[in-house]
Amino acid sequence: MTTFKTIEWKEDKVILLDQRKLPVEETYVECSDYKQVADAIKAMVVRGAPAIGVTAAMGVALGTLGIDAKTFEIFSQKMESVLQTLLETRPTAVNLKWAIDRMRNLIQKNSTLPIPELKKKIQEEALTICEEDVAINRRMGNFGQALIQSGETILTHCNAGALATAGWGTALGVLYSAWEKGKRFEVIAGETRPFLQGARLTAWELQKNKIPVTLVTDNMVASLMRKRKIQKVIVGADRIAANGDVANKIGTYGVAVLAREHDIPFYVAAPLSTIDLACPTGDQIPIEERDPEEVTNFYHQRIAPEGIKVLNPAFDVTPNELVTAIITEKGIVRSPYQENLLRIA
Repeated sequence: MTTFKTIEWKEDKVILLDQRKLPVEETYVECSDYKQVADAIKAMVVRGAPAIGVTAAMGVALGTLGIDAKTFEIFSQKMESVLQTLLETRPTAVNLKWAIDRMRNLIQKNSTLPIPELKKKIQEEALTICEEDVAINRRMGNFGQALIQSGETILTHCNAGALATAGWGTALGVLYSAWEKGKRFEVIAGETRPFLQGARLTAWELQKNKIPVTLVTDNMVASLMRKRKIQKVIVGADRIAANGDVANKIGTYGVAVLAREHDIPFYVAAPLSTIDLACPTGDQIPIEERDPEEVTNFYHQRIAPEGIKVLNPAFDVTPNELVTAIITEKGIVRSPYQENLLRIA
């Protein structure tokens, strides 16, 4: 499975699969400095909370290549500008801050190293974060697959697969692990307006991995649930508050409400790096507001009147009481989330 690479470090460059072009073109963007990495994150060349974190770490490693400094003090000052530029790219996904903080801590802990050795250590750490992400997703999948049964139809919203990570995936990673265990099921992918991650990315990825997938528009979900054509929902997350409130792609909250109404389990798959214990509830999670043209235009063709007011929040927050369980690399967490997330994180 996953016969493509989302993120790769190659010859002092970061190579990113351009997710804006999928499914029409499978092309790659080469970033040779940290500013290009920052631009790629902002422009959603790469997206998905874990993938953003990994890419940011690689951006930090690229940033070291452009710094000429003889002392640690000068080096760390210049690196702080790199770290801050990458940190400011997108506000909601906490994995970004997690990765930047990890790289910053590494730099400070190795202040006595010669600068060339420190640069090498930073690059090694970025590659370690990338490798760890795949291993974490695999462990998460092994726990989560126990929740999946043959013959079921499972709804997912947005894309939380290999494209959203360094490989394998979170929500889709659970499905891949279940498929490897011999379980056979079908997936329904909601299109995920307005950026169409479900239509463009999840459908493409599942098709590529030969898992049966049916694409539906977002407003079909309620009807399908009422007709008992969906048995489970599984989604990823961009940030999970200490109380278990979940920030994920806009529309997730509506799916969770519908799942509760129709007595359908609603699962969230996310690594521990997505859990923000410093954020008490979902009310404190910053919600990114994106370009209105994502709503008013479709593939560069305008579909709404000129001058129309637009709201385009990229995420919403699902209250913890609507979440059946959270799947992590340390196991499946259930309510009370305040206590149980603290125990594993």
